[in-house]
Amino acid sequence: MRDAGHARLGRELTAGSGVECVFAHYADLFGRGQSQGEPDGLPDEAEAEVLSDLLVAWVDALAAEDVSERDRRLLEHARAEAAPRGQTQGSLEVVRRAINVATTVLSLKPWGDAAQWITPKLMVRQLAQVARYLARGEDDEEGVGLDRRVRARVADVLGAGPVVVVAHSLGTVVAFEALHEHPSDIRLLVTLGSPIAMRTVVWPRLVPQPPSVPETVAEWLNFWDRDDIIAVRPHLERDVGANRAGVVPVSSRIDSDGVWVHSADKYLAQPAVAGRVAEALMSMVSEPSGNSE
Repeated sequence: MRDAGHARLGRELTAGSGVECVFAHYADLFGRGQSQGEPDGLPDEAEAEVLSDLLVAWVDALAAEDVSERDRRLLEHARAEAAPRGQTQGSLEVVRRAINVATTVLSLKPWGDAAQWITPKLMVRQLAQVARYLARGEDDEEGVGLDRRVRARVADVLGAGPVVVVAHSLGTVVAFEALHEHPSDIRLLVTLGSPIAMRTVVWPRLVPQPPSVPETVAEWLNFWDRDDIIAVRPHLERDVGANRAGVVPVSSRIDSDGVWVHSADKYLAQPAVAGRVAEALMSMVSEPSGNSE
């Protein structure tokens, strides 16, 4: 924010004053311990199906980019690994295929240099969380599914006043659905590294259908990096319809340093992103009520 010309707000946020900043935490809801025999457990049948579809869509989207002949051959190999194989669609088989696919994809440029600290298993874990959320399963004792429990965490922190929502990766899917259930004013929705528009997997499983901007959202800015391995269909305005006020997502490309640019830190360090968040917050602070989040 300071780099974007909002030094005062940056100081206030650092000092913990001026604007209330709240994080919606739900990572603990994805923990399964060793209840299914492995450190992170195996996906159930529904999750495995989504994960399998997600692998194919992910590789197909990457292959649609302008890539070198070497990378195209690697992606063809990854596509063969990703494709379902007859009747061998058990959960363990899907996880093994996912790790093989991730291993191949992470050998591509520019991500190959990130292999020293982002392993295929970590990549599969990220994809698997998307699959678990979209599978709409894992009911608790009260019959509430994982996806509903995750959205409830977001609803708890939104409150009743006007807010700015910043969402990243799977969080963009969660925020999209949660805000469709939220009645209060969302001055700005910012999405970073979003997989929402993965047409054959994520997009058709979103609720509601067809996907449209939540009615309470006054502005939606979507940021993507050319080297973001998750944001493979970055132009959300092509796949998400307008709300009744005519609001549509506006997608903008940014370019971060380094070989692994999917992290939220990389996006938030961009003045183009932080500056727009700061502008929205400042406009809310200047209103007579003075309430902002």
